[in-house]
Amino acid sequence: MSNSKNDYAPIGVFDSGYGGLTVMKEIVRELPGYDYLYLGDNARSPYGTRSFETVYRYTLEAVKWFFAQGCPLVVLACNTASAKALRSIQQNDLPTLAPDRRVLGVIRPTTEVIGNYSRTNKVGILATAGTVASGSYRIEIEKFFPEVEVYQEACPMWVPLVENGEHDQAGADYFIEKNIRELLSSDEKIDTVLLACTHYPLLAEKIRKHLPAGVEVLSQGEIVAASLQEYLQRHPEIQGRLSATGKRRFCTTDDPGNFERQATKFFGAPVNAEQVEL
Repeated sequence: MSNSKNDYAPIGVFDSGYGGLTVMKEIVRELPGYDYLYLGDNARSPYGTRSFETVYRYTLEAVKWFFAQGCPLVVLACNTASAKALRSIQQNDLPTLAPDRRVLGVIRPTTEVIGNYSRTNKVGILATAGTVASGSYRIEIEKFFPEVEVYQEACPMWVPLVENGEHDQAGADYFIEKNIRELLSSDEKIDTVLLACTHYPLLAEKIRKHLPAGVEVLSQGEIVAASLQEYLQRHPEIQGRLSATGKRRFCTTDDPGNFERQATKFFGAPVNAEQVEL
């Protein structure tokens, strides 16, 4: 089904909460002309502590909602959903649900390029406990860069620091320094560190401060945005169906007022939100 140019056919961007807005911010910067529809499932967040089955069920509900809104393409800008739900949705659901639509994640674009940044072949992953436990980054990096050694560190305090507005306070330094020290204690030759959680770009300044000089810090947003641009160039059948009027729509499954206050911090610009039911 092809869209006439007047049809609303935005790029969908999904997260369990606010973090995906740091990815959307970079996608919009890279590809400003398109229409975008963001959904935060704040009423059921966080996803990180939930089972694979639950995350899969919640994510599939969100994907169906995006399709009902007219999205030909949905980006899961959520590491947990990418780790625990993306493959099942792509392989089991899309062929029958919507064979002409696409769902992409944030893990693969990052793991496809991360080895190019490291000279020592020692890469550190800073992530939530759920993402670390899933092993997704280690598994995917192994496919593209079998020679790269991957060291992971779970940082359970970092998301609450950001969501409670403490990320730029002195107290945050204690937890950041502690987790980085733990990561580097596994191998001092780590020269590339990936922020494998979409909240962490708000901590990037402090993270760099506690890392040795010369260690490269990678955020997912820029990598995912560049990857999406290449994807659309390779897939004109999807690209041609996207509407491009520069419209941005923000939705949440929870209180829109609270969402707006937090979202503005992550997106870096004022956000007007509406509440939706999944």
